[in-house]
Amino acid sequence: MDHDRFYTQLGRTGLKVSRLALGTVNFGGRVEEPEAHRLMDYALANGVNLLDTANLYGWRVYKGYTEEVIGRWLRAEPGRREEIVLATKVGNEMGSGPNDQGLSARHIIAECEASLRRLRTDWIDLYQMHRIDRAVGWEEVWQAMEQLVGQGKVRYVGSSNFAGWNLAAAQESARNRHFLGLASEQCLYNLTTRFAETEVLPAARAYGIAVLAWSPLHGGLLGGAIRKLAEGTAVKSAQGRAFTALRDRRDTIVEYERFCAEIGRDPAQVGLAWVLSHAEVTAAVIGPRTTDHVDGAIEALRISLSESEFARLDALFPPLGRGGPAPDAWIS
Repeated sequence: MDHDRFYTQLGRTGLKVSRLALGTVNFGGRVEEPEAHRLMDYALANGVNLLDTANLYGWRVYKGYTEEVIGRWLRAEPGRREEIVLATKVGNEMGSGPNDQGLSARHIIAECEASLRRLRTDWIDLYQMHRIDRAVGWEEVWQAMEQLVGQGKVRYVGSSNFAGWNLAAAQESARNRHFLGLASEQCLYNLTTRFAETEVLPAARAYGIAVLAWSPLHGGLLGGAIRKLAEGTAVKSAQGRAFTALRDRRDTIVEYERFCAEIGRDPAQVGLAWVLSHAEVTAAVIGPRTTDHVDGAIEALRISLSESEFARLDALFPPLGRGGPAPDAWIS
């Protein structure tokens, strides 16, 4: 294994993570527990050490179910815990009460304790705020996170779905408290959804925050959706955001799959390779349902797209405005 290509540091921290993160949103409802355990075994055996989940995941069964699946996997072979970088999230609605959601100190600490119980572990490597909570000030958020870090229950703090100015505000507040602040931001980023290039990626780069790209294939849209629909094998691309986007951008996706065929590459590997080629992107969060999907994602790490191939992809999926960071993207 080429460690320099496969592993990198999590932003400005000293933590080494794989450039692929095993996303677990499909565990429970789409991937049953025995297969979920096999996927985690297989990913870890093939070098994927970053495991991403959320307290909400598993909602198709019940909220928290996915963390329990991971917890049973960890308990079955305790040595695994030392091998993985375990990431989960907080902030979503977990109950019907007025304090069962958001980023209050009460909810952050209570949900950390609940996640630790479900995951059957003593610590969380990366505790991510799943979305911004505009009703809560950073002083309260950092007070809660500092307490968890001080107790050894959390190693690093991350965010997800934050705007660029949210990252800046969070980091300036953390700096005033002499706290590390955000180690990572997990954002939606792929060929069809390039908003992050204007503000989020530049802010993350300026503050040394790692970027974890979720839905790098836009829910399967960029994974050969047209071909799979024709074959009757579409699963993710036949529903959700991928299905909606395909309805609106079918001609573009047809051209994309034709381009991938021309260069002899699988569409999913091209989409992943494009995301991973950006220097700001630390890792892509994949949501495999089979070990073949894991193999395909690993192969994408070995792909280097040429300048002409990047140009073709930009022509199919143009960046916002003039491209690049704000305000240059829209100033003529």
